[in-house]
Amino acid sequence: MQQKIVFAGVAASSFAKGSELLDKLADLPVPAKQVERLSRAIGRERVAQRDEAVTAFVALPLVEKFEAPAGVCPPELAVVEVDGGRLQIRERDGRPAAQAEETPGEAEGGFDEGPPALGFWREDKLGTLLVMQSKVSVEDPCPQIPPGFIDVLRIPNLARQIGKVAAQQADAADAPEVAARPPDEGGGHEAAYQPPLLQRRNVVATCRPWWSFALLVASAAHAAGFQKAQRQAFVGDGSANNWRLHKRFFGSFVAVLDFIHALSYVYAAAMAGRPFDAGWETYQRWITWVWQGEVARVIEELRQRQAEVGLPLEGASETSVATVVARSLVYLSNHQDKMKYHEYRKAGLPLTSSLMESTVKQVNRRVKGTEKFWCGEGAEAIVQLRADYLSDDQPLDDFFEKRQRDASGQRPYRRTAA
Repeated sequence: MQQKIVFAGVAASSFAKGSELLDKLADLPVPAKQVERLSRAIGRERVAQRDEAVTAFVALPLVEKFEAPAGVCPPELAVVEVDGGRLQIRERDGRPAAQAEETPGEAEGGFDEGPPALGFWREDKLGTLLVMQSKVSVEDPCPQIPPGFIDVLRIPNLARQIGKVAAQQADAADAPEVAARPPDEGGGHEAAYQPPLLQRRNVVATCRPWWSFALLVASAAHAAGFQKAQRQAFVGDGSANNWRLHKRFFGSFVAVLDFIHALSYVYAAAMAGRPFDAGWETYQRWITWVWQGEVARVIEELRQRQAEVGLPLEGASETSVATVVARSLVYLSNHQDKMKYHEYRKAGLPLTSSLMESTVKQVNRRVKGTEKFWCGEGAEAIVQLRADYLSDDQPLDDFFEKRQRDASGQRPYRRTAA
């Protein structure tokens, strides 16, 4: 019964909703407070168990950290993606939780915890370990950009959801009708882009500082045999901490900048200070070059555009034309080595972190809300349980089976499918 209660407390949007579901669907009248207490207790046990695994990983000799554990079959294609969500944490007396102080180990890791947090909002760090399947090709299987990335109705909204755009920039709905230019007017039929297929997703999560998160991701990847996978990829957005994590623990993994984040910067710079039709034409040209791995051509035209609009003045708005152009130029220049999308498609690697973005939303549904507050210990427990709930290998099932076996000395019977 404990397993059902914890499952309801983690799967539902709140402990109260979990209590309601238990009553209506399982005829278990469990008060919300009891659901909360048991979920927190089990969450603390899972955090302790996870921390023991991380400690064991840290104690391994360096060479063993990059091997597969005995009995683990490395996947053919292993992908690591990382990102962050948001939740509110406060002390029991109502004060915002103190921001974690950096330890000497964290300083060595070189991670940036950012400026002191304001209010109650804090970052939870999330990682997905993906086992995927794809084909390797000699030629680019999709050299022409898919129509969805030059859709005049979709892209403006997509770009706005991710990054800032220039001030007074026209919405697509307010712009004159603009026809999407075919990527290659002289070409024949092109096969649609087929991203790698997901076979298994495991999730890790913590509210602790970045160095602790880095060790957690590295430990989980080692346990899954990722370091010996035949093909490896690390996908992230432009956060410097993402690439510090990549360099420190996943240096052999191909670094891939999320294509959608690159698209948002290209769109913002193309539209900045231009009428919609002229900006859209520029965007189509630039994003086609990016898709084909020719980001250097975009950077060159951006430098010319910067010469036209000038550098941003001190105190300029983040959405001013000069600021948007300068920021986009820096972003693309800094990540040019992670934007070889034509090579990634030939290698059968993913181009976006869409699965990571989806995971963040699924975690946020449980922990994020203007009226949801967690204590530090409670936050760590619930994000761990939510990560377990979202993992395909179902670590909570294994946890409860081992817990029952340790308590009774007997292995629980599992009914097999008929």
